[in-house]
Amino acid sequence: MSCAFRAGDAFEDSMSDSSVNTDRRHRRMRRNVVLLAACQALYMTGTSTVVAVTAIAGGSLAPSHGLATLPFSLQFLVTTATTIPASLLMHRVGRRAGFLLGLGAGAIGAGLAAWGLFLHSFALFTVGSAVIGVLNGFAVFYRFAAADAADEAFKSRAISLVMAGGVVAAFTGPNLARLSMNWIGDVPFAGSFAVLIVVHLLAAMLLSGIDIPREKGGAVAVAARPIGAIVRNSIFVVALGAAAAAYAGMNLVMTATPPAMLAHGHAFASAAFVIQWHIFGMFAPSFFTGHLIARFGAPRMIAAGAALFMMCVGINLAGRDVMNFTVALLALGVGWNFMFIGATTLLAKAYSPAEKAKVQGLNDFVVFSGVAAASLASGAIENLFGWTAVNIAVVIPVMLAGLAALWLGQAPRARLAR
Repeated sequence: MSCAFRAGDAFEDSMSDSSVNTDRRHRRMRRNVVLLAACQALYMTGTSTVVAVTAIAGGSLAPSHGLATLPFSLQFLVTTATTIPASLLMHRVGRRAGFLLGLGAGAIGAGLAAWGLFLHSFALFTVGSAVIGVLNGFAVFYRFAAADAADEAFKSRAISLVMAGGVVAAFTGPNLARLSMNWIGDVPFAGSFAVLIVVHLLAAMLLSGIDIPREKGGAVAVAARPIGAIVRNSIFVVALGAAAAAYAGMNLVMTATPPAMLAHGHAFASAAFVIQWHIFGMFAPSFFTGHLIARFGAPRMIAAGAALFMMCVGINLAGRDVMNFTVALLALGVGWNFMFIGATTLLAKAYSPAEKAKVQGLNDFVVFSGVAAASLASGAIENLFGWTAVNIAVVIPVMLAGLAALWLGQAPRARLAR
């Protein structure tokens, strides 16, 4: 009897320890997600500030009007070039170290941009803007870090919650740019870049509390497939296509909207209002997108996002009133949210832990190459062919992405398993 009691006590102690460990893992997981969401909010606040002022500030320094958007375009190109090295580096040194390195680059870039404005140096301002692109190349992996930190049941919700941090940016970024633009003497927008140094330092402080376990080496590393085998996987192809079509299509329409509104006689304040609600539409749904993905599946959410893109195009083509632009850009933002978060969730099914660094890096390299191309092409298409052509340009790639997602969603369950 005594032995039986001791065995029973040992079993209960073992079960109790297991329960305690599970609770600790869940608390750590949720704390990581909350901190990553806060870092995303600060990152997007900085990004929306940069979007609001870079072209205007560059135009005040550029030797010709045609070079006004060069600093912003270079920032996208550097972001694209950084994604794969950033992913591989974080695989070696961990997410936290990589994010801190990116924030350091962002602070340096913001400082150089502010200094360039203070010295009236277009070259220095351009270099600073380009260095900020290094931060972007690391920070785009916040959503993947959330996926790494979450278990399978919480993965889509974790990605959504981190992306929801961008809701803050819809209101803080433009207002921060406006309030800080004259903080440094008589140099417009130098203060807007200087204050970003503080934003990045706050994010670095939050990152000190993140604890994302690194993968162990050994046997799992041997199981990694060559990248050629991965890119032939239908899940990877659909996820990458959806993310690229969503981000490039959204950026194409969003970038062309302010000049299109000005060309149709609307005030800059109206254009700013439309962009603000567009950004809100991009991130506000993230509070429930994860729940929708868990219920309906990532392929259906991608298809729903593609349908919202088509709604945006239809509304934009139906009229040129402020209300048309506002509702269309709001639909565009929500459509991007459904497609991009759905694609990110789907991509996580296409790789093993040993493969994630190269797959995530390749995914974001392709996605942001498309974004860079869209940024460069948007103004040219609008100037040469008009607002109608900008909208029609997104129809085919987004529609194909939505149809491919529907096809994948009808596939046997075995195809959706890794």
